[in-house]
Amino acid sequence: MKAKMIMLISILIISIFIVFAFFLHDFISNTTEDQVGKRALSVAKTVATIPELREAFQSDNPAAVIQEIVMPIQDVTEAEFIVIGNTESVRYFHPDSAKIGKKMVGEDNDRALLHGESYISEAEGSLGESIRGKTPVYSEDGEIIGIVSVGFMIDDIREIIKKQNYELWLTISIIILLGVIGAILIATYIKKLLFNLEPEEISNLMIEKEAILQSTHEGIIAIDNKARITMMNTSALHLLQEPFIEDHYIGKSLQAILPEFNVPSLLRDNKCMHDIEVVMGKNVFLVNQTPMYQKDAKIGTVLTFRDKTELEGVIHELSRVKQYADAQRAQNHEFSNKLYTILGMLQLKQYDEAIDFIKRNRETWDKWDQFLTDHFTDPIIHAILQGKWNQANELGVKLSVHPDSELSYRFSEIEKDVLLTVLGNLIENAIEAVKNEAPEKRKVSVFFTDIGEDILIEVEDSGPGIKASHIPKVFDQGFSTKNGTNRGIGLALSNQAIQRINGEIILEDGDMGGACFVIMIPKREG
Repeated sequence: MKAKMIMLISILIISIFIVFAFFLHDFISNTTEDQVGKRALSVAKTVATIPELREAFQSDNPAAVIQEIVMPIQDVTEAEFIVIGNTESVRYFHPDSAKIGKKMVGEDNDRALLHGESYISEAEGSLGESIRGKTPVYSEDGEIIGIVSVGFMIDDIREIIKKQNYELWLTISIIILLGVIGAILIATYIKKLLFNLEPEEISNLMIEKEAILQSTHEGIIAIDNKARITMMNTSALHLLQEPFIEDHYIGKSLQAILPEFNVPSLLRDNKCMHDIEVVMGKNVFLVNQTPMYQKDAKIGTVLTFRDKTELEGVIHELSRVKQYADAQRAQNHEFSNKLYTILGMLQLKQYDEAIDFIKRNRETWDKWDQFLTDHFTDPIIHAILQGKWNQANELGVKLSVHPDSELSYRFSEIEKDVLLTVLGNLIENAIEAVKNEAPEKRKVSVFFTDIGEDILIEVEDSGPGIKASHIPKVFDQGFSTKNGTNRGIGLALSNQAIQRINGEIILEDGDMGGACFVIMIPKREG
């Protein structure tokens, strides 16, 4: 087992780093050539804009004048060559003075001379194969009067790449060697840790243990004599899934995870106990406890339990947390995108555009915020709409509030809790119903009014709507037209919540082609 483990880990490390090395080799080669090409083009553009160079084209002996201008530049830039030619590609300057007056080689000047382009090319010239940056030379009248070609030899570039790759492979080899040494140390440690058991033996033990644990639907927790958890089955993890419980239980104190248990009494008691009611957080469980013995010595206790609590309260609370989290995430995401946009404009020195962008977004935010302030006196409505507006913007959905909406009614605390659940779920469902539609069809509209004896809220979307055969079951728990698990909870929970304040939710045909849910909440007397 040890030798096999060393071999497998070593093969994995070597394979990963070889693939990574080839990728880096290709990346370094491409990057080096690209940087050299850009450098050549940058030098060419700089030379082409020198005023004295332009004037030299109009002189009686351009070659003599240009040589005095360009020779120092070639020495400073360390370019293999800088070649200046006229519109006929006849050289005015070349590192080899014997080639001045002759036509340029490579046949890649037309894009600069005929179309005025600046570009990078790879061709074989009089000095050999090279990467060149070419750009036209313009007169003061804007006419093309010549061309500048700056080049670096391919052989020199390959030498640079070769040197970089040598360092790369040397580093990779050292890392692989360290990885193999690490594999040997890890294999030795694991073999010792597993009491020199072979994989087949360990596998059989685990299969037997898992078969026993998973054969029951009851939650099972085993603890040692110090009340540290040594085992939990899947049912226990599912039943005890509360916000204050950590994901990783093994090795933790039972008292820290389940403070409801009287741990000292549990450790002292050597008798079996059955169906003890224990409140854990908001849930009630029926608990059985059985001590474990080894050679007449108690080595721990096994606890089994069944859930006795309705989960409505937990689902309701999680729904509220999810709405807060989604709203915050959407707002943070949108704000981050705008910050990066402003940063890009500033880096490009587009200061006026950046200021206009900030003003536009500020005006949009102020208009929306002012509209909510003017039409809704209760801050809970303001907060829900603000959060959902940010979430809709992130998903490309247009969430609008009818301009005739008006709501001056002050909700009680229980009404706020219900409204947060109901309105949040309905808008969430509407956004989800249209998010896969064409961009121009992603619309959700909300209308509020407190005229009359009831408060009316309409949530309408432009999605595919709800089939007639599904309408009777739309508020049933577990029923959903969406794919995936944990569906069919939102509308059922909303319907239950609205009934707590004597309200109701009605499903109607919407004017936008999708579903239209109407919330009716009776006003409190007085």
